[in-house]
Amino acid sequence: QVQLVESGGGLVQAGNSLRLSCAASRNIFNIIFIRWYCQAPGKQRELVATITSAGITGYADSVKGRFTISRDNAKNTVYLQMNSLKPEDTAVYYCRYFGGASFDYWGQGTQVTVSS
Repeated sequence: QVQLVESGGGLVQAGNSLRLSCAASRNIFNIIFIRWYCQAPGKQRELVATITSAGITGYADSVKGRFTISRDNAKNTVYLQMNSLKPEDTAVYYCRYFGGASFDYWGQGTQVTVSS
């Protein structure tokens, strides 16, 4: 079993930055990918960013050039650096560690609120 603890959310003004963290409770091997998702009120959960086991990254069009996903293996932590935040980025952000059908863990979510 793995616990994922997210942190770093909060209330910021548009144009500012936040860094989200997702710390795993133990070393994790055989990860296929780690992802960040967001879910705004009344909307479906959306994929924001991905980092694969090989370190390949991918982003939703809405965040390209503004958000950066990274991973610190020594700390068992993945980050989402969010720059130039916009009010439409307001959502609960979730991390997900995926290593196959029997290894699929989600964090509890962290609220990001961007005021205009």
